[in-house]
Amino acid sequence: MSMQPRPWPEVPEQTARMARAAFRKGNLATRIRDELGQVYEDGRFVAVFGVRGRPGISPAQLMIVSVLQFAEDLTDRQAAEAVRDRITWKYALGLELDDPGFDASVLSEFRARLVDGELSSLALDALLQRLAALKLVKAAGRQRTDSTHVLAAIRRLNRLELAGETVRAALEALSAAAPDWLTTVIDASWLDVYGARIDNLRLPASQTRRDELLLQYGRDGYHLLDAVHQPDAPPWLAEIPAVQALRRIWIQQFCGDTDSSGRREVRRRDPAPSGDGVPPARDRIASPYEHDARYATKRGKAWTGYKVHLTETCDPPEPHTASGSTGRGDHPNLITNVVTTAASTADNAMTATIHQQLADKNLTPAEHLVDSGYPSAHLLVTAARDHGITLIAPLLTDNSTQARAGNGYDKAAFTIDYDTHHSVCPQGHTSSTWTPTQSHGTDTIIVAWPRHTCQPCPVKPLCTTSDRRKIGLQPRDLHEAATTHRTQQNTSEWKTRYHTRAGIEGTIRQTTHVTGIRTARYRGLPKTTLEHTLAATAINIIRLDHYWTGKPLNRTRTTHLQRLNFTLAA
Repeated sequence: MSMQPRPWPEVPEQTARMARAAFRKGNLATRIRDELGQVYEDGRFVAVFGVRGRPGISPAQLMIVSVLQFAEDLTDRQAAEAVRDRITWKYALGLELDDPGFDASVLSEFRARLVDGELSSLALDALLQRLAALKLVKAAGRQRTDSTHVLAAIRRLNRLELAGETVRAALEALSAAAPDWLTTVIDASWLDVYGARIDNLRLPASQTRRDELLLQYGRDGYHLLDAVHQPDAPPWLAEIPAVQALRRIWIQQFCGDTDSSGRREVRRRDPAPSGDGVPPARDRIASPYEHDARYATKRGKAWTGYKVHLTETCDPPEPHTASGSTGRGDHPNLITNVVTTAASTADNAMTATIHQQLADKNLTPAEHLVDSGYPSAHLLVTAARDHGITLIAPLLTDNSTQARAGNGYDKAAFTIDYDTHHSVCPQGHTSSTWTPTQSHGTDTIIVAWPRHTCQPCPVKPLCTTSDRRKIGLQPRDLHEAATTHRTQQNTSEWKTRYHTRAGIEGTIRQTTHVTGIRTARYRGLPKTTLEHTLAATAINIIRLDHYWTGKPLNRTRTTHLQRLNFTLAA
């Protein structure tokens, strides 16, 4: 299939007349064209289509279809049917009323081309460029970010089910790719074990029998891996994704040794120190069908899948003047950036990435409001230095034993002098050593007091349980930035300023409920990233439609019980 760039089609006269007659006030699909005009151009998709072959459908039109699909949370089949039978969708795409549309598989192929061509962010980026030209988004404003969990499109498996299903998935792939070769490697007895999906089998209830079955799965998996790497096996068998998944999962779950007689001995990996050690949950593959999803926990919530970080504008309302008012109210808050990661990726690991992506879009905010998971003293400094961004977020407090207990001398009780490389404890004793070092790849200063000072100290139980006190300090610029920030975040002015951040929770709710991204539609991080970008673009279109029509924001719902005005008894 090839693609020849074509200009954005005008709306056929009959389509326009019928759409306006049926929808006198218009709807979301018609207003996209009327208000925004051309958002996507075929020329931006040239790299992902061939130059020879039968001409395909306009990718610019397919992008509009994809955005409308997520705005209404439709399947591919439902979206293709909407193109065929909805007048307003034909109006948005510039199609004749008798246009037959396309098969639903075209949308899946289109998404695959976007992922392969690294155009996953094009849907949102092109819309933001158009909105910037219309002065609906701008840089140097205020933006806020938060993340939410996304469940992978997989069934959660225990260790026994994971092993059995991984072998079965590899067998299915090999039987389709090289059936004649596979029959020389296994016999008919394998059908009794792997003929049906593992979740359809009745697994043993006895722990002993379950352990035996797990080792059988392990031996069978090693048998397949040895077979595909034999010299007489087709070399491309080892490159089949299901076989690659088998190899990676077996490295994580089993150990295989060869005894003196040449027989392979298989044992399961168990946590150290008693066992061989297993990878941490953030690195373990959770399903043979989904290699990117990871297990994670956050604030008591555990899930396997991904995490999506949404950034949106949150500028205060601008004063309206008689000459400049559009009669449409305040500009809507619009999503400006989307980042999808594995669930195990920490929020603060993405702060710098978000700032760089906003800078690449010329949408760098002056103030960036985030929750406590995103900032650190280092990020406070680098955000201001590299991008001119004031990061507004509560810094985590001192995590020392004394600070957590709320009793004793935490780090704030010590006087730090970076000029003389000394520190004075609350009892007036000066430190004996000042040692710059590195901890987990970051610069750290270890300050310690002599044993002969700490041992006889009458308040030693309030200071340390060791033989002497040591504290870890950040470099001077980071320490001063953190100290200043922690002082500011306790003021009422800062709390009022930070209160705006809470609005991102409503955006997360709208995105997950309207577009259905709480559970991923597709498998793999690249496809899930595209899904979240399309969902964010759809939310922007919905919010713009409310702005164009003057529809006010929904009020916070309260129950009848919450509205009761109780009077406290004397």
